[in-house]
Amino acid sequence: MDHGPVSEGGNAPSWHLSAPTNTEAQGLVVSGFADLPTGRALFLELGWKGVKKKGGGAWLKALAEVAKVSDADGRDPRAVAMGFTWSGLQKMGLNANALASFDRPFKEGMFQEDRLRRLGDRRGDAWQGTVIPGGPKWSGNTPLDDAAVDEGARAFDDREKIREERVKTPVTVHALLLLYCEHDEAAEAWCVEVSNKLAPLEVAVVHRLPLDLRLDKQGIAREHFGFADGISQPIPFEDGTVVYKTGENAPKDYWNGVPLGEVLMGHLNGHNEIAQGPVVADGIGDTSVLPEHPKGVGFKDLGLNGSYMVVRELKQDVYAFWQSMRAGAAHIRERDPEGSGHVTTTWLAERVVGRDTHGNLLCPLGGTIPVENNDFGFWDRDRHGAGCPMGSHVRRANPRDGLAPTEADKQTLLDAANNHRILRRGRKYGKTISVPPTPDDVDRGLLFVCLNTDITRQFEFVQQTWILNPNFAVLYDETDPLIGPKGTMTIPEEPYRRIIEVETFVQMAGGEYFFLPSMPALNYLSGL
Repeated sequence: MDHGPVSEGGNAPSWHLSAPTNTEAQGLVVSGFADLPTGRALFLELGWKGVKKKGGGAWLKALAEVAKVSDADGRDPRAVAMGFTWSGLQKMGLNANALASFDRPFKEGMFQEDRLRRLGDRRGDAWQGTVIPGGPKWSGNTPLDDAAVDEGARAFDDREKIREERVKTPVTVHALLLLYCEHDEAAEAWCVEVSNKLAPLEVAVVHRLPLDLRLDKQGIAREHFGFADGISQPIPFEDGTVVYKTGENAPKDYWNGVPLGEVLMGHLNGHNEIAQGPVVADGIGDTSVLPEHPKGVGFKDLGLNGSYMVVRELKQDVYAFWQSMRAGAAHIRERDPEGSGHVTTTWLAERVVGRDTHGNLLCPLGGTIPVENNDFGFWDRDRHGAGCPMGSHVRRANPRDGLAPTEADKQTLLDAANNHRILRRGRKYGKTISVPPTPDDVDRGLLFVCLNTDITRQFEFVQQTWILNPNFAVLYDETDPLIGPKGTMTIPEEPYRRIIEVETFVQMAGGEYFFLPSMPALNYLSGL
């Protein structure tokens, strides 16, 4: 799935951040830590009542003694990343004006009712089929903002009084700690050490997931459905800041290049604007550890070299996926016995994904683009989806130039698509299922993690406008066949098209928007 783990294979150049940015950004920004195959995701709750007026960040100093967050200046024998929900920052005592300076999606949280609708999770009072039964287990449980409860703040004086209801989950998450190391025994011991360190400070681990990244000989990871994963990634560029190992500037990649401001706050983004981040008034706490804001006189830059981290726990039903593919292939062969000898369970599954099981992109006439080649467009190679279907997961997640109405529009549409890219840093969790898969009660799936500086324009756009759009490209009443709801999928074939039924294979079990602070910002928060 494109919402998946990050591999460091393929032909993507190994980009780095130059000094001093490499010591100011978290290491997660530039690395999926592929050399550390085992990890743990620890979801933390701050247990004290109300908001701490002083000492709300003391637990971060204690945590650093056993799990210091990694910067981006090179590889470490083990690595740590950390993000905070809005409710977590509030509980730690971050200044109200600083909290108000964050981007609106982060302040509202993923479980604000409008956001839940556009993400396909909930409509009205009902959770959708793409959510686990009973609703998600965890979120930041972000409180409603003032506009949600102030009827006078609405633009129109409707006769019908509309009041937004707060959607809550059983578990509240205030921070996410990601640990990466070499093997399970070390990971478990590390978790115990972290838990023991935090418990006296009223910080509890309220949810945890074992993370796994096992690369094949090509350096490619496989998600639970069995497909090579995390192949296509955007490649940031910025003169003097994004470099190769040699120290040379990394030039803009034609097909996958995005300005650094799409990933890190305080840098130019795809609209040639500085990606905005939060600020804090000078003198509110120990602001000496923060840089001056370039345009805000009297303010320090809390966001520079930080990012927004989108996290969704996605449960995969592997058995249901392969059963559905088997049934779909059998249905095609039954209805077209003479022209469907090539239609197998795997053939059909590959069309749902858009790549073969090895990660090679499907092309017309049975050809493929090798997994190591990520420099291609759809217009010239497969304009009508004869190889990689228009509605396949891969094509929806990154349409490249494939939505261009004419040849003259290829460049425009490629540039537009790259303005919505996200940098993925997720991993799978749970035990690998047997082959062939048999039903079991094991909880397995993907902890989807992505970085972006504009949640609305990047992550939410991809989810709403590409993944879940029923009229994506030339389609009608179809959504993503892999991670979308139950429905149909069209597969072009000469001289006919084939339409199959797909079930719901992926369900959201929890999610939230996190602030991934820079190292200076982390130091500031620890001094609250």
